[in-house]
Amino acid sequence: MANTAPKVAALEREETPGVVDRKAETLAAQIKKSKHFIVFTGAGISTSAGIPDFRGPQGVWTLMAQGKQRGNAVNTLQAVPTLTHMALVALQDRGFLKYLISQNCDGLHRRSGILPDRLSELHGNNNREYCKECGKEYIRDFRAVASQEKTIHDHRTGRKYALCGGVLLDSLIHFGENLFEEPLQLARDHAEKADLCLALGSSLTVSPANEIPETVGSRKGAKLAICNLQDTPVDGVAYMRIHSKADDLMVRVMAKLGIPIPPFILRRRLVVRMESTKDDRQQLRVYGVDVDGTPATFLRSVKLEYNRRVVRSEPFLIQFRSDIESGTSLKLELEFMGNYGEPNLHVTHEYNGNDAETQYLLEYDPETGEWKVTTQ
Repeated sequence: MANTAPKVAALEREETPGVVDRKAETLAAQIKKSKHFIVFTGAGISTSAGIPDFRGPQGVWTLMAQGKQRGNAVNTLQAVPTLTHMALVALQDRGFLKYLISQNCDGLHRRSGILPDRLSELHGNNNREYCKECGKEYIRDFRAVASQEKTIHDHRTGRKYALCGGVLLDSLIHFGENLFEEPLQLARDHAEKADLCLALGSSLTVSPANEIPETVGSRKGAKLAICNLQDTPVDGVAYMRIHSKADDLMVRVMAKLGIPIPPFILRRRLVVRMESTKDDRQQLRVYGVDVDGTPATFLRSVKLEYNRRVVRSEPFLIQFRSDIESGTSLKLELEFMGNYGEPNLHVTHEYNGNDAETQYLLEYDPETGEWKVTTQ
């Protein structure tokens, strides 16, 4: 918060490219040897995406402490995951990165391709909300954040879970609130297992999150490397301290490992299912899910070809007056939230005569503006 940040930010310094390169080579060798490598990330890894940090010279809290406001920040929904985000995805996919712990709420780790069961978002996610009664989660393509009309500790988003009627709450952690027990415990468990931890872009001043990398650095036989432009209170237990931007370090580390950093591809999973209504009519249900099956809201509307009606709200249900024959091609036009400028997409669903669902992987390349569709 602003009252925890000084009006004059701590000094930032960058080591020379040659020094960073040598340290990247040492770190890459350690990653190769590691049996349980974890990474801890802070706001500094998202600054190259246009999202401000908190305690830097132009940080949110630094400017607030000065009575100023920052302008022209990138909307987190439109921010493109950075080279560091995508490098971490590659390390995960190659089996090097065993677990990722993050203080960031911008949702970029999950959007970039970090698997939900490999990730602890200690301070929440702007795009994730959950049911107060049953715990059901949703991933949204909009900010699922409470209005905080009464207090910052009022997490109600104004929506309810359709099945149980429970109130939906945002997942953000504010100062003075306890962290969610499960992600914190998982982070601690992996810190106890880790033989190598890399902290990227964090001032390591907020507890209890900062205890995670400190646990690794303080344990005999384990190593902690810290990459941050400012000094941190945990520097004393680090075996390697790199004063560098996260992207500058990770580009070098990946080059030393011989692993290319993949481009960001927006991946959506679409489920299409024919089902019977109570009056024995057929209806088509269209909805999104995340990689782990968590319901995901990324559609603005769905339209069936030759049908004038456009379904503009969840659940996306298209009802039929007569039975649909097996082998019928159902051509759907999908309209997206469009945070990355995604154009409408036409998907042809082949109905095979039963109520089985079909899942489609939708991959969008923001660079080319093109979609790729694969049946799962």
